[in-house]
Amino acid sequence: MSDSELDAAGVTDPRLRQAYQRCRSVNARHGRTYFLATRLLPRARRPAVHALYGFARRADDVVDEPAPPGTCVDRDRALAELRRDLLTGLDQGCSNDELLAAVVHTAGRYGLRRALFEDFLTSMRMDLSVTDYPDRAALNRYVRGSAEAIGLQLLPVLGTVSPPEHAAPHAAALGKAFQLTNFLRDVAEDLDRDRVYLPADELAAHGVDRELLTWCRQRRCTDPRVRRALAEQHAATREVYRFARRGIALLEPVSRPCVETACTLYAQILDRIEEEDFAVFRIRATVGRWRRVRVATSGLVRSTLARRAGRAPGTRQERREIA
Repeated sequence: MSDSELDAAGVTDPRLRQAYQRCRSVNARHGRTYFLATRLLPRARRPAVHALYGFARRADDVVDEPAPPGTCVDRDRALAELRRDLLTGLDQGCSNDELLAAVVHTAGRYGLRRALFEDFLTSMRMDLSVTDYPDRAALNRYVRGSAEAIGLQLLPVLGTVSPPEHAAPHAAALGKAFQLTNFLRDVAEDLDRDRVYLPADELAAHGVDRELLTWCRQRRCTDPRVRRALAEQHAATREVYRFARRGIALLEPVSRPCVETACTLYAQILDRIEEEDFAVFRIRATVGRWRRVRVATSGLVRSTLARRAGRAPGTRQERREIA
């Protein structure tokens, strides 16, 4: 993380700066879309986003990363230890962990609710034992912690021009839209982990079950019945994006380009899935480099205009820090 970002955020403690640096490195390495969009925020707000991403990635790695050859990883115990360390840090207002220190600092600075972290970790724990979701309600319970909670964590960092409770449903929906997009894109990868993040009853309406999905995975093709089922999931995800986008206007002007960029880039993954005729067992849908550059450039122009117009709340110094 550039020193200017940490300076703008008022982070002076060397160990805390190191923790934020580590979170930024994790975001840059694993979250290309999120990292690119975060660059459009004022410098003072970027470290908090990196910290929240770093924590989410760490928990995800506990659940999903393969164990080194010849070793046995107790994932349940590792996740329980992460939960204990985080909650202890939140209670004490500090942490000695080289990554959690930044998360705890961010939570204190922005008043993030402890319950949001607990909800997230509850969903991560579900990944250790739940492999299928019988209906939409069951899947929504998982998504509430794994994705909607993250959208709500980010909301105080982004800031709003209306009461936060008005923007909260849209922030949660945006997190949900991103994860539903991942579920569609990563059907094959999730099957390799013995998981299906699609409502079983909605698949069954098209004659699709886990056995057929596995058949498609093994042959790297999409059965017509599966294509119809995925198209239905695709349309439902589009609706979530439409609702989420309505909340962007409720954010502080300097935050809107960041969220617009992330939303546009992730929605384009849906475009790619559709363009490839739902060949998710053969191709992992991605947004090309030049598309990302075009969208990010447009976001940069908007963020610059927001700064120059002086619409951003906060200090004059904060408005200068967006560039």
